[in-house]
Amino acid sequence: MQNLDAKLRECDHKSYPAYKSLKGRYQFPNYVLSIDHVQGDPFAAPSSLSVHIPAAKHGFPKEYTDAPHRRIMLQDYLLRGFYRLLGTYSHKAKGSGKSGSLSVSHPGQEVLERSALTIDARSGELVVRFSAGFPAAGRTTLSMELRKMLMEYVPACVKQTLYFSVIRREELKKWICLADDQLAVRRQLQEKDLVAFVADGAILPRKSGVEDAPMQGAVAFASPKEDRITLSLPEGRSITGLGIRRGITLIVGGGYHGKSTLLKALERGVYNHIPGDGREYVITEDTAMKLRSEDGRSVKRLDISSFIRNLPNGKDTACFSTEDASGSTSQAACTVEAVLSGSRTLLIDEDTSATNFMVRDALMQSVIHPDQEPIIPFAGRMRQMYEELGVSTVLVAGSSGAFFTIADTILQMKEYVPCDITEAAKAAAAAAKEAAPGASDALGTFQDTRIAMANKAVTDSRRVKVKSAGTDAVILNHESVELRFVEQVVDTEQTNLLGAMLRCLEENYFNGYKALTECVEELYRAYQKKGFAAVTSGSIPGNQAQVRLQELWAMVNRYRSLQLK
Repeated sequence: MQNLDAKLRECDHKSYPAYKSLKGRYQFPNYVLSIDHVQGDPFAAPSSLSVHIPAAKHGFPKEYTDAPHRRIMLQDYLLRGFYRLLGTYSHKAKGSGKSGSLSVSHPGQEVLERSALTIDARSGELVVRFSAGFPAAGRTTLSMELRKMLMEYVPACVKQTLYFSVIRREELKKWICLADDQLAVRRQLQEKDLVAFVADGAILPRKSGVEDAPMQGAVAFASPKEDRITLSLPEGRSITGLGIRRGITLIVGGGYHGKSTLLKALERGVYNHIPGDGREYVITEDTAMKLRSEDGRSVKRLDISSFIRNLPNGKDTACFSTEDASGSTSQAACTVEAVLSGSRTLLIDEDTSATNFMVRDALMQSVIHPDQEPIIPFAGRMRQMYEELGVSTVLVAGSSGAFFTIADTILQMKEYVPCDITEAAKAAAAAAKEAAPGASDALGTFQDTRIAMANKAVTDSRRVKVKSAGTDAVILNHESVELRFVEQVVDTEQTNLLGAMLRCLEENYFNGYKALTECVEELYRAYQKKGFAAVTSGSIPGNQAQVRLQELWAMVNRYRSLQLK
């Protein structure tokens, strides 16, 4: 601490590069301050810093840090408090450019493991990573302003938010209890053959299209009695709600009655949510994948012959490639890729699907004979996918009753409240003599035999640059990998991690010998074991958040420069 003070006094009113001498680690009372990266000028990206607090100093009990689900919730809780307080000190130190800025990751409604604040599972060390704009007047250092930041503002934030002795224990206990509840529900999904659970009283609508907070005055969710189940929670408590069973579930209803809102809550249910979100007990099994059509996307040597074959141009759909997929070929590719990534549940909204991929009614089939149609509709494959692959489907539909005959459960959303109309809908389909859509041939095998090679344009580059464009894209050097239709990427920090993973795959895994599947899964296992350090050389940045294997696969499959043999 005295060393840092001396260095700050020494470099005052010097050329901005004098700040480079500050890089290093400094012992403060109860923690270590590490200056990991110093910005090149006051208008560049802010400097990277971290605070390291030993377990013996921060004092959080092991019962909060030993179990992964509790540790992640604790990290999330502490990061939110640090974010709020740090923001009050930002730009109190004056200067030009980004001078005086203090910032740290801002979590949303989902509880994600983030590199911004981690607690080591073994040692218990707490690390918070944040950014600071080192003050300057033009290109002249104002290190006495920086001294305020590093020796007054940051210590105050650490002292008031990162020690067990100062936090609101009852509030933290509420968050930890919620994490226990969410884990209990997730475990019971598997035990009871469910793909999702939506608790009675949940608030599903969001405040707006750009604000993910719960909508005020929204109708609370109430499960239909036919599908209402009771799940056990810790300490002898229980909770009731809608249990969506494995198989085929159809969600129907008029426009604006809440069909897509329910599906959106289910797709976000792969993540846990914070207290007060309204979706705390909307839990979806963690491999569920939201699918849609994506006109123009890239597809690389993928077998989509279970859905599309005998194209008029003679193109091989057992090894299909295109740089400009149609609606139907893109959705076929998304479906196959989801199954290959390990998804056990597919979430689909008819509104964002390719109509000709989803269903062909009897009249169309009588006019255009199936022998003349290269697309085998998804409606004809859903039952096979469940019975042969164990893959369930939750489908929102509003324009075709062809799905009634194959669905196991049919829910109608009526003024935002679900009703079970399975029997009535099936009776109506029988009266109309609606035949169950089906495919006359076998489903085919879902296999991936692709071999990945390194892209020399990337590996031979002197410096590989990775950045993200919000949640819409990962940019590797000059190539943008489009992710805007991968709807379960919900945070920019997830795209930051995906970018780091893509660079790591190119530099360390793609070698021309390993199967693409082996490369991707080997990297993901390393990430699960080592955390963010598995995809980072040097110090860990404070702007990454956890992703699932499904999102990693989604990015790799949309990477146009992917080299295969």
